[in-house]
Amino acid sequence: MQGRHLYEYAVIRVVPRVEREEFINVGVILYCSPQKFLKSIFRIHEEKLRALSPNTDIGEVADYLQSFEKICKGGVQGGPIGQLPMAERFRWLTAVRSTVVQNSPVHPGLCTDAEETVLRLFSELVL
Repeated sequence: MQGRHLYEYAVIRVVPRVEREEFINVGVILYCSPQKFLKSIFRIHEEKLRALSPNTDIGEVADYLQSFEKICKGGVQGGPIGQLPMAERFRWLTAVRSTVVQNSPVHPGLCTDAEETVLRLFSELVL
């Protein structure tokens, strides 16, 4: 039987008007060191986002979220941050910020399969 491994995750949020502090969950980022796993998944609910802020540039938000994916994958396509060790990339991505794309606090858990866990969390917290 495969052991359970510690993982950490955060919910990725879009906060179209930071001063109002209203947000929509659009993704999940999960890091599991023992499985050498770092991944983010997102889906923009355009109708919900437009309801909160009709003038939000959806393309710009999508670009920011795609940069999360590139940084998670690592390497040159993730820019300077993408070349950092996996743990440092996760910490950088989940750092507190007051921009349109923000994260929830980081939460821990135990899993046997990080890929399965990130998909489950995405389904439960975003879809």
